[in-house]
Amino acid sequence: MIKQLPKHKKLILFDGVCNLCNTSVQYVIKHDKNNVFMFAALQSKIGQQIINHYKIDPLKTDSILLYSEDNGLKSKSTAALHITKQLGLPSSLLSVFFIIPPFIRNWVYDYVAKNRYKWYGKQDACMIPTPDLKSKFLD
Repeated sequence: MIKQLPKHKKLILFDGVCNLCNTSVQYVIKHDKNNVFMFAALQSKIGQQIINHYKIDPLKTDSILLYSEDNGLKSKSTAALHITKQLGLPSSLLSVFFIIPPFIRNWVYDYVAKNRYKWYGKQDACMIPTPDLKSKFLD
């Protein structure tokens, strides 16, 4: 579906103006030792393409999305846990939370997502990657 995404990569779609989301992306970049992930803002052309393809209402979606050609689209706590699982120790230990039913995990996820701007703030524009990180981001 996304021609710019190599087959072995996974794409993390995030809220480009959210400080919590941008900090999380920086954490993933730092700990992605196997170079598994690429990134795009939900507000980007590719983000909008995926949202439209999967018929996601952007007004009702307050979520990180994880896309891969092989596994399709994952959202909310499931996406976050699949991401941490790929990062190695100690982050991968968070995958133990898969034992908690998704409706409980997502309730917590939704609570944080609903309050993220109030707690962490918001930027006026999407994050612009540094030149050395540009190759990890899709437009």
